[in-house]
Amino acid sequence: MARIVVVGAGVGGLATAARLAATGHQVTVFERADTVGGKLGRYVHDTPAGSFHFDTGPSLLTLPEVFHDLFEATGAKLDEYLDLAPLDPIVRHVFPTGGPALASCADPVEFAARIGAAFGDRAAADWQRLWRRAARVWHASSRDILRRTVDSPRDLASLAWRVGDLAAIAPGRTLRGLGRRHLSDPRLRMLLDRYATYTGADPRRAPAAMVAVPYAELTFGGWYLRGGLGTLADALLTRCLDLGVVVRTGATVTRIDAAGGRVHGVRLAGVTAPVPADVVVANVDALTVYRDLLPHARRLAGLADRSLAGFVLLLGVSGSTGLAHHNVFFPRDYDAEFDAVFGDPGRGVRARPAADPTVFVTVADDPMARPAGHEAWFVLVNAARQGTAAGAVDWRRPGLADAYADRILAVLAERGVDVRDRLLFREVRTPADLDAATGAPGGSIYGTAGGLLRPANRGPAHGLWLVGGSSHPGGGLPMVTLSAQIVADEIGPAW
Repeated sequence: MARIVVVGAGVGGLATAARLAATGHQVTVFERADTVGGKLGRYVHDTPAGSFHFDTGPSLLTLPEVFHDLFEATGAKLDEYLDLAPLDPIVRHVFPTGGPALASCADPVEFAARIGAAFGDRAAADWQRLWRRAARVWHASSRDILRRTVDSPRDLASLAWRVGDLAAIAPGRTLRGLGRRHLSDPRLRMLLDRYATYTGADPRRAPAAMVAVPYAELTFGGWYLRGGLGTLADALLTRCLDLGVVVRTGATVTRIDAAGGRVHGVRLAGVTAPVPADVVVANVDALTVYRDLLPHARRLAGLADRSLAGFVLLLGVSGSTGLAHHNVFFPRDYDAEFDAVFGDPGRGVRARPAADPTVFVTVADDPMARPAGHEAWFVLVNAARQGTAAGAVDWRRPGLADAYADRILAVLAERGVDVRDRLLFREVRTPADLDAATGAPGGSIYGTAGGLLRPANRGPAHGLWLVGGSSHPGGGLPMVTLSAQIVADEIGPAW
């Protein structure tokens, strides 16, 4: 039985702790915040009309089998803890050229039919050809990448991909390039580009293998958890406590002790004595690990390319608007948005708030989320991370956040959804707020910008492991949960 310390009680940390405790290890979790869940945040706003409940992080659960596997591995059933509701549409896409919206679903045949009805038979045929390629990429990725450690480019190169898999994955090609090669309709290209943002990346630079992301969502479905996505954190905490895990909130780890090539424990703020450990699992951003907790210049050097962040409005809306659970309102010029969000330091172009951004609106049809006769809106736009460098924006600048919130509401009005005279309240969350609340450097949602090679799960000292969205296999709830499985399997059982 090993003494294991998990740093951070996000989904990755709690999932790892539960798996390790279920196999006989002594596990303690330290979380600097007062609540668990990490980026799976929640917020409640009380009004005379009643309480509005918001998920302030993920709003969609995909690959549900990953979560079924997690609960079964810890001796439980997912359905005993969570109430999964399938979504159709998964996302309602509204395009700047007008015309019909496109509602995605988890039935590939039905979705192709919806594309044909909205955009024509050629567009549907294009999508089906792309889908066959996406299937090959998904199966190769699922088999060779998502459930095993990948520590270096050499590991990727040595994977036993067949020739057909390599052709589908198209090393060196971007997601944007893949869309232009396969999709003649610009609206479908725009839809495909959006999935690069699921990994925090620019579609003009994200690898073509990211086509596996829409394949996973549109094949295995998108799901809502009744009561909100935050109930996943509650369920994982319950599993941990039932398995004997010690979870300490309000406890900040300031250093990982490592000497002689292996970890020995951690140091806590305000505590003199170190906490001994045979294994340390870090569920914090890899940048924080290698900059602050266990400084490591070589590992730190590869973490400069940060993912995009998000600017959020939490709105209490009176009446019903008839929106779907997830809605995407695309801009007239997608490239202008990415130029604004990422900047281009090489050309002296600084990042800035996008004037005409893509707007994501989540409206949960859940009586637990809002008073009767009202809607709770979670509004998200892609944003540059917090900072003063050329690729960042100082969101703390006085007046900026409120002015940009006004702009986003005006953009929604221009796109046919004007709720400015129906607002009971609005709350603003900037990348600076995410940084402060979760410790995500600069408010970057996914750590490093998306790609096939993320910071390795295996740390530079024996007994150090990394889990979570900034490490392999990447961001998003299922990938974070798979990182926990990878690490728990590598550590192995106590017996």
